[in-house]
Amino acid sequence: MSHDGIGPRAVLRSVAFLTAGMLTVPALAGCGSEDPAGEPLAGADVAAADRSDIADGGTLRWAVDTVPDTLNTFQADADTTTARIAEAVLPSMYRTDGRGRAVRDADYLASADVVDTEPKQVVVYRLAQQAVWSDGREIGAADFAAQWRALSGKDTAYWTARNAGYDRIEKVERGKNDLEIKVTFSRPYADWKSLFSPLYPKEVMGAPDSFNDGARKKLKVTAGPFMVDKVDTKEDEVVLTRNPRWWGRAARLQKIVLRAVPHDKRVSALSDGTLDLAEIDPEAARRITVAALPQDGNTPLMGPEADRSAADALHSWAVANGSDEDAADEEISAREKLRKKAEKYARQQKALGGFEVRKSLEPAYTQLALNGAEGPLSDERVRRAVARALDREDLAGAVLKPLGLPAEPVGSHLALSGQAAYSDSSGALGKPDAKEARALLSDAGWVPGGPVKEEKDSKKDEGEEAAGSEADKEDTKDSGGSEDSGDGDDGTYVVGEDDGRNHGTGDGKAPHDSGTGQLKQGGAPAGAYAPKGTAAPARADTAPVAKDGKALVLRFVLPSGPGSKTLETVAGRIAEMLEKIGIRADISKVDNDSYFKDHIASGDFDLALYSWPATAFPATDARPVYSKPVPAADGSLNVEQNWTRVGTDQVDQLFDQAIATLDDSERRDLIRKADSRIWAAAGSIPLYQRPQLVAARKNLANAGAFGFATPVYEDMGFLKKSAQGPEGSPGAENSDSGS
Repeated sequence: MSHDGIGPRAVLRSVAFLTAGMLTVPALAGCGSEDPAGEPLAGADVAAADRSDIADGGTLRWAVDTVPDTLNTFQADADTTTARIAEAVLPSMYRTDGRGRAVRDADYLASADVVDTEPKQVVVYRLAQQAVWSDGREIGAADFAAQWRALSGKDTAYWTARNAGYDRIEKVERGKNDLEIKVTFSRPYADWKSLFSPLYPKEVMGAPDSFNDGARKKLKVTAGPFMVDKVDTKEDEVVLTRNPRWWGRAARLQKIVLRAVPHDKRVSALSDGTLDLAEIDPEAARRITVAALPQDGNTPLMGPEADRSAADALHSWAVANGSDEDAADEEISAREKLRKKAEKYARQQKALGGFEVRKSLEPAYTQLALNGAEGPLSDERVRRAVARALDREDLAGAVLKPLGLPAEPVGSHLALSGQAAYSDSSGALGKPDAKEARALLSDAGWVPGGPVKEEKDSKKDEGEEAAGSEADKEDTKDSGGSEDSGDGDDGTYVVGEDDGRNHGTGDGKAPHDSGTGQLKQGGAPAGAYAPKGTAAPARADTAPVAKDGKALVLRFVLPSGPGSKTLETVAGRIAEMLEKIGIRADISKVDNDSYFKDHIASGDFDLALYSWPATAFPATDARPVYSKPVPAADGSLNVEQNWTRVGTDQVDQLFDQAIATLDDSERRDLIRKADSRIWAAAGSIPLYQRPQLVAARKNLANAGAFGFATPVYEDMGFLKKSAQGPEGSPGAENSDSGS
């Protein structure tokens, strides 16, 4: 997983792809007459067109992050490009629609039904009659059975990265005929629709050698609208061509070339005519938007205020690339020296006029992760204080409003608006409230104006312990490895869930909630509280807090690579919000390539920003992300993908119940209840749905910002000239589209 996002569900588990108070009961799952799922905040933006308006043939050059190391999505080194190729060349029984929900793919599957639940769950798949592999063999029970055996986890000779769901299958059999497959489960499995998507042929899954090595660089047998022609590591591209045995709607494109292009090189590749489609960052999007503005011959290329001279074109270039106005004006004096740069920029802008920006929201959200394994954040009260200090609306607005996208904060860890399981459960944590955040810190012993031992330098010296980094063991009974209380409740306090523990003491004094569900009187150090009405000392509301001679300083780790400017902006705002409650965030930028391996996965951070996807199967896919870490046999902590190290037994139990509950409504209620508990534990705070910005050639149809929906590869293509309008598409002459 990159720090910015993660790939589709096919590689979700195989790669690591950013309180106190008495409130009313929050609206939990199933409450009210309105569907809590709502509508997607933004739909797909793909320049939808009828297939009859699309030319037959052409090559689509599509930017990707990598040429994948494997074409097998079930291996540990599979990535987002692996998943994209699988979507185009392999069967999937179910795909994702525009609301992020699993829908049957009629090209492969005529029907699928749960026909029995007692004594065992039985699902019968009936395949489309024409569904065949590219070698002419019918898709059938042998392929389903081979994939089950390979992914069941029983044969360790298969180097699999995941087996969730397949490990619950008892047997796979041929049904009444060749088109029918009967799958019997040993245990109930609600997310059965997640299985066999993608489906590999038995030639890949039938033996460990073919699974481990045979499908890494080639797929001899496929069954999609396209097939893999070659994986060219020298040219950094994967070439897909039409599948002549495809029985569905014929692909309009002749070829799709997936070309690995770094994000900071994509504008140049677009303007050079070597790309037709590329995901881009906000800066590139702004540049393309300006270039696409109508030009009347008297209108300057860079806007009405610019001079048409090469010098002023350079001025625009300098400003766009980070130079200030004075520095730009100084460089313009050297006109001859800079003329070529200005002309290059102008040429690029002219070529970029043939593109447009298509935008939506990704099926992924950026979160603030709080490492609960050790240090101040091992105390749930401190985590909740951090969370209550955040204005998530402000953070979402800072990222999404400038892009013209809906700027609503995400209200769930397990789904996004429009998905069946979505419900805003953030009320379990409480609304932003600096006063309550400071009360939580005081209850945990972090008080304003406390004595702080002098440090040689404001930053941590080599080998010197950072202020506040030592675990406060007496206050960490239930952060990541807590024991059950014995009454079925893990002790996680959910705002508004009143079980009798959250009432006042009856003496007229306001209780102070610790964030663990127990109201403590006298639990804070002397001076933590003052009688009601006592005037606060100057700047007490923003004074740094301290405990045991140490100021509360949190190490905020960010990646340093291209595309990290948005995360920098968000981190800066978060640091300002935390400062208002007395916490200092020490922002540290680290190498982009080592961000996850050496910092997030290893737990070397206090705060971090990274993204997680929302899938149609949260009970299965989200469990390893939020499950309670458990000690391994060697004494280490097995965190799966829960890099915050914060989890509870009750959340695990709710996931287990949801996975085994076949009733859709009941399962959604369980998932929403689990999400409320995740919010209350305050290990990760969802901030905003990630923007999806895609540069697309103007005459390219049915491609762009797909949002939730799985791309329909056979419908992509270039518009016929008759469908492009009177002016056609500027810049299209640089493409071999339609040839």
